[in-house]
Amino acid sequence: MTNPKHARETERGRYYTDPAGGPDLVSVTNVIDTAVNKTMALVPWGVKLTVEYTLDRWNVLTDRVTDDRTELVKELKAVHKDVRERAADLGDRVHNAAEAQLLGAPIADDPEVAPYLAQFDLWLKSWGVNFDDDVEATEITVLHRRLGYAGTADLMVWLPSGPGRKRELWLIDYKSSATRRASSVYPENTLQLAALRYAETVLLPDDTEEPMPHIERTGVLNLRAKSHALVPMPADRTAHRAFRGALETTRWLHAAKSSYPALKAPEGATRTTRKAA
Repeated sequence: MTNPKHARETERGRYYTDPAGGPDLVSVTNVIDTAVNKTMALVPWGVKLTVEYTLDRWNVLTDRVTDDRTELVKELKAVHKDVRERAADLGDRVHNAAEAQLLGAPIADDPEVAPYLAQFDLWLKSWGVNFDDDVEATEITVLHRRLGYAGTADLMVWLPSGPGRKRELWLIDYKSSATRRASSVYPENTLQLAALRYAETVLLPDDTEEPMPHIERTGVLNLRAKSHALVPMPADRTAHRAFRGALETTRWLHAAKSSYPALKAPEGATRTTRKAA
């Protein structure tokens, strides 16, 4: 996960500090991570990774079952977490490299990121994107103070995607993966894009503000080591209503207590039992 200027991590996940001094704003990704149940997809994935890890090291691991059982269990429990963290780290580095590419800033020498950045460059060239004329914003924070959330948009860019190659303003989110097909997306990607699309305010780098521009199209740009795909997503008002429901759920969960005092039976109460027939 990238680190926008005003974002901070809390025990309840990521929140944004409002530079105008208002209440903290929950992040869009925090809402989706909290309120969208991904268990059905993640549990089989985690089991598969752990089984493959175990089978690939079977001869070595079986020797540890008796003598090193506690540490072995800890190691196996961490397999899926380590893979997710490495994937997240790669995603952050790809995001940073793409932003640097658009800004004309120096790009770190990173052999693992290079193939993804090459695909990003191919995508820019295929659409004829001119950095000065077509890129509206990159990695820019958006706020919705009335609803109490904020997020960071990866890219706002004008593309000739309309009738007669009419230029349309797109809001695009980058997704990188070493295993998924370039055309694959998750339903919650639509919620994320809708939340960003219908924010009220854009926060500029110097903390001045502008109204959120009118976004005409939204999509996910999937970057893979050997391919790429721009996948349009229906991030409309219906999706935004769904996000607002997730936002309310998140607020409730973040405010809810994690423990309550147990109820004790009143003193002197007697227990009655049913007599056997």
